[in-house]
Amino acid sequence: MIRTMTGEIVSTKTPHMVVVSVVRIWRHPVYKKAVRKAKRFAAHNDTLELVVGDRVVIAETKPMSKTIHFKVVSKL
Repeated sequence: MIRTMTGEIVSTKTPHMVVVSVVRIWRHPVYKKAVRKAKRFAAHNDTLELVVGDRVVIAETKPMSKTIHFKVVSKL
């Protein structure tokens, strides 16, 4: 099963790569407050014209380099 996530692009400075921030919301077990946690993933992008702020879907793939383990599937 391929893991997919939805996030927002925060950097496009490197050619063929974008940095995507994925936010997940979970409920604290003791205080019952909704907590937002964000994690940044480097994703490979070869064909789509993307800019900072775009929402994209990324999918897990085999490692392409030291930091890139995801690829951009589509733009939302």
